[in-house]
Amino acid sequence: MHYLDVMGLLAYFILLGYIGYRSVKKVNSSADFAVAGNKITWPILFATLAASFLGGGASMGRAGQAFDHGYAFMFAASAFPIATVLTGIFIAPKLKRYIGAHTVGDIMEQQFGRYARLITGIFSLIFCIGILGAQALAVGTVFNAIIGIDITTGILIGMGVVLLYSTIGGMWAVIQTDVVQFLMLAIFMPITLLIGINEVGGAEQLIARLPDSHFSIMGDYGPGMFLSLFIAFLLGETLVPPYTQRALAAPDSRNAKIGYTISGVFGFLFYFVSSTIGLIALILYPDISPDLAMPELIRTALPLGITGLVLASLLAVVMSTADSYLNSASVIFVKDIYQGFINPDVDEKNKLWIERLVNLLIGIGAVVFALYATSIIDALLISYSLWAPTILIPFVLGVLLDLKCSKSAIGAIIAGALVTIVWKWGPWDLSGMTGLSALVAGVSANLLTFTVIYHTFKNSRATSLVTKNS
Repeated sequence: MHYLDVMGLLAYFILLGYIGYRSVKKVNSSADFAVAGNKITWPILFATLAASFLGGGASMGRAGQAFDHGYAFMFAASAFPIATVLTGIFIAPKLKRYIGAHTVGDIMEQQFGRYARLITGIFSLIFCIGILGAQALAVGTVFNAIIGIDITTGILIGMGVVLLYSTIGGMWAVIQTDVVQFLMLAIFMPITLLIGINEVGGAEQLIARLPDSHFSIMGDYGPGMFLSLFIAFLLGETLVPPYTQRALAAPDSRNAKIGYTISGVFGFLFYFVSSTIGLIALILYPDISPDLAMPELIRTALPLGITGLVLASLLAVVMSTADSYLNSASVIFVKDIYQGFINPDVDEKNKLWIERLVNLLIGIGAVVFALYATSIIDALLISYSLWAPTILIPFVLGVLLDLKCSKSAIGAIIAGALVTIVWKWGPWDLSGMTGLSALVAGVSANLLTFTVIYHTFKNSRATSLVTKNS
């Protein structure tokens, strides 16, 4: 890299450190660390949500899959922005009725009792560390592809910066850096796309030089595989802890609804941009690894002085997701597990310091996860199987329909987890035998179990008192 590009990258890292330093003054309580004092209006909520869910999977992962399968993966993955828009319209506004809630576990306890909170906290924590590991792997991949350092060193550098500002500044630092990172991706990703199109000779040449299958809705996926991917992205990250936490950080239901919905609409545009970059890379660099499609285009096609800024924007989309999951994981551990079941009387000052310590330890754990993950998308899909088949269905039914039955929620979570584990890691090839993915089987078991148990116990006295006594 030219020294001008290196200077641009260094300037980005210095800015993140400065934001973290300034944010320390705003973090005086656990509420400041977790939900930024509930002061995030819809324009900021839109920016921070968009920056959070458009991470390594939505950028390099989408580009890599488009490199292999064309736009088919984009069509399958568009289920996520669809789910985000629907969540913004129907669910996000209802989350604001849970006064003082910081986590999914806070809401699950109000609907299904304290043991539902504990189970939710455990699964949420594992899920966040898995997604965080995928983003750490993406950070290392960017450094390796563009600067040439090995992936492990890149992971340590990038995650070291994330750990610094998120640990000292909490949600205030995360949201402020997310806004900066959102502006960078909104400017530089389209610039990369336009330069790439010019490199291949224009849009007509791009279309002419690609196989027809790369423009079909399902590409080389069979119907079962396409449907499985669509459902995985429809449910896999819906209302996951960091996104729920963002809605809870809004001052009221109106801001939560608008910010959440617009971020989903923006997702469609970004998915198209990142997927098209993958197709450009296929034409220019057909022999590279798919995960390197976007970094390779940035490294070789962009003009001098722009490469460092675009590299910074690529790191931005990855780091913005990483910091969100890191902050959420630490808040989950302290609120849902430590304060809920280990030390209920912990004071605000000690709770804040514990959140910072846990933030640091979880970040280290995610780095270890990243070192063993085989690819960004694989890491994401494994993590998705820990969320949708366990927590999502009871959470959505509880919020939307105000259902309260601890037996149905806990039974559904356990059933969904067991079916998913057997389906994915058991001795039989159940996916091949049935045509159903582990996620779909787990979600189905979860929903069926919840429905049966709820209708069995909904009129019992135990059910009506569960929230009070459990």
